[in-house]
Amino acid sequence: CSHGSTTGQFDEDAVFYLKARGLSEDAAYRLLTTAFVGEVVEQIENVALRNEVVRSMNLGEVYLDKV
Repeated sequence: CSHGSTTGQFDEDAVFYLKARGLSEDAAYRLLTTAFVGEVVEQIENVALRNEVVRSMNLGEVYLDKV
């Protein structure tokens, strides 16, 4: 993920960009977090496990696979 790391800070430019397009600050941070985590979640091959991770992290339907 080019916009951060697990130990780094959020890219404030990205947050500003999203806020300038109408997202709240909270929504901007959630979107950036979801994008970052999503790259990892998509690599989980076990569908049931991936769905459980998505549900537990409240990432939304976009990463859920129907089983």
